[in-house]
Amino acid sequence: MRADEQVDDRSAEDALRPRNLDEMIGQDRLRENLSVFVRAARQRDEPLDHILFYGPPGLGKTSLARIVANEMEAPFHATSGPTIERPGDLAALLSNVEPGSVLFIDEIHRLSSTVEEILYPGMEDFKLDLLIGEGPTARSLRLDLPRFTLIGATTRAGLLTSPLRDRFGWSARLAYYPVSDLERIVARSGGLLKMNLDGSAAREVASRSRGTPRIANRLLRRVRDFSEVSNPQGGVALETARFALERLEVDEAGFDSLDRALLGTLIDKFDGGPVGLETLAAAVGEDKGTLEDVVEPFLIHQGFLDRTPRGRVATARAVEHWQRSESSRAEDPSGR
Repeated sequence: MRADEQVDDRSAEDALRPRNLDEMIGQDRLRENLSVFVRAARQRDEPLDHILFYGPPGLGKTSLARIVANEMEAPFHATSGPTIERPGDLAALLSNVEPGSVLFIDEIHRLSSTVEEILYPGMEDFKLDLLIGEGPTARSLRLDLPRFTLIGATTRAGLLTSPLRDRFGWSARLAYYPVSDLERIVARSGGLLKMNLDGSAAREVASRSRGTPRIANRLLRRVRDFSEVSNPQGGVALETARFALERLEVDEAGFDSLDRALLGTLIDKFDGGPVGLETLAAAVGEDKGTLEDVVEPFLIHQGFLDRTPRGRVATARAVEHWQRSESSRAEDPSGR
């Protein structure tokens, strides 16, 4: 994919994001609570407490951070944990926030301990502690910061240190979306993309999206590509959606080629397990972090994989699904 195509795809993804709580679909309890907190903060004319959003990737943590800024009519600043390498990087960020700003740190679990030490007084007391000079002549300087809201996002809440986690006024877990919510998201996105999307086609995309809006929107854009090439004047019917998704190798359970590689390797090469993550990653030919953070959570959620002290184990449901899918491929090698 060319660089300009990547930019266009990111722009399309941004265009599909909800801009406020009314536009957001799903995560009902979270939305209701957040609406209360926003209204209360605005009535008091003060920033929101710091917020931590956690859960699997693609469920809307970044979108929620932007929504908070929009609802509070506040400036929005976004960065990520890996880019804040030194305390000075964080000090520069904090010293430039405006009063009431929302500062969003994605992958906040990847902040180093030295950076966290700078963040603590900033979150708690809105103070910035700087060390000026070196050696015996070094001195500490404390600067006042404007009151701001820090929103952290992570896929691995367990890696956050207790001192950092305890400084958030509210922590909210985002759960996988049911197909009914994803269907509404796909229908909304189809309208924004000016697609004539059949309801059954929207449902088909939703059912194969792994409970994840980001995946639903990505698949929808690819379905649009197939539709525009094969039937430029018509709408997107169920048959078109199914054809596109099969060409993309996304099956009825939402599994893609990497999911199937993991399950197939686990079942065929290791007799269903148990097998250690590093061994499994080497056999699949994929980074173990990708398997652990991206692939496994949905398989576990759907009951296809167990993590045990001895390693990964394929469940009976996984074996049944794998045998059925292998049988289908044997009957129709083209995948059509």
